[in-house]
Amino acid sequence: MKIVVGIPSYNNVETISHVAKTAAKGIVDFFDGNGMIVNSDGGSSDGTRERFMETDTFGVPKESFIYEGISGKGSAMKAIMEFALRHNAEAVVFLDSDLRSVKPWWVERLAGPILRKEADYVTPFYLRHRFDGTITNNVCFPMTAVLYGKKVRQPIGGDFGVGRNLLEIYLSKPKEIWETDVARFGIDIWMTTTAINESGKVIQAALGAKIHDVKDPGKHLKGMFLQVVGTLFELMIIYENKWKDVWKIEDVTIYGETPEEEVPPMEINIENLKKLARESVVNLDYVDEEIVSEVRKTGTLSLPSWTDVLFKSAIRYRETRDKRVIEELLPFYFARTASFAEEVKSLSDEEAEKRVYGQLDVFLEKKKFLKEEWGFENKR
Repeated sequence: MKIVVGIPSYNNVETISHVAKTAAKGIVDFFDGNGMIVNSDGGSSDGTRERFMETDTFGVPKESFIYEGISGKGSAMKAIMEFALRHNAEAVVFLDSDLRSVKPWWVERLAGPILRKEADYVTPFYLRHRFDGTITNNVCFPMTAVLYGKKVRQPIGGDFGVGRNLLEIYLSKPKEIWETDVARFGIDIWMTTTAINESGKVIQAALGAKIHDVKDPGKHLKGMFLQVVGTLFELMIIYENKWKDVWKIEDVTIYGETPEEEVPPMEINIENLKKLARESVVNLDYVDEEIVSEVRKTGTLSLPSWTDVLFKSAIRYRETRDKRVIEELLPFYFARTASFAEEVKSLSDEEAEKRVYGQLDVFLEKKKFLKEEWGFENKR
């Protein structure tokens, strides 16, 4: 079998049929129907699985099952990987079940380079609203780029293409991995970081606008933040010998032309973010008092201060492996997100995007401190 399109889901009855039908059209149009669509569900109570199985998929076979293990996106994706290997698929395309903007050609963009042996891993390259993707913009994109030297714009984008070799690498990891936050929202950053460090054949696919169920960072993203950043910090420990001497950031090939599409408007509650930051920030012995005072007074945080806190938190986490370090980082994330939103609210999405890329110089400069304080010599 050439391709498996995997759709993890949990209570997505309103959107899963559209994703499944579109994926099937992509398999028919671009791969002569040589594929299958698999729904890995977390025990939905709203009829998601039934809606999926009722969907007309143009003759492309489909299967839905409830995955085993810890409840979370990572467990759902692991089950899809295992299914794909059992059925000798050459590539897996993962699509989020809440996608509203997915097109049939997305399937080709995410799987084509793998089938042509041009890549083992394909990440999405989206057009997104300047308020969307706050964990990506403020944490995962700059950290992935500066640590590992690859300018992967959407390391936790949700929609990926994965080749068979990399599937085998993922599933060869100790089973204990799947008892961590990798089984939840940590899966995307884990897959991307592992691909960069153990494969290297990573490209991006131009997919145009991403329209999905957007979430306000102050209301909906606490759990995701804790799981993603916790996994990112763990990966820094695992791959420390990979990132310690990386000082050049390389562009990553983008496959396909980015279509001209309208990104729908969205809002986030900046004042609520400031309030959350002010009320929840605490004094920490590893964070400068001036930075804590800045957050406590204004609910905002400058880019250099944010980078400083993020790196110092990573260092403290390496020393302690205490998840409270990540919880203590959350108010600073709220403050930085509020600051960035204020900085870009009057800009176009294209102008805001330049600001996101502009962060890399600050992160790279601060990385010198990270390396000095990480404790390579004292470890082991």
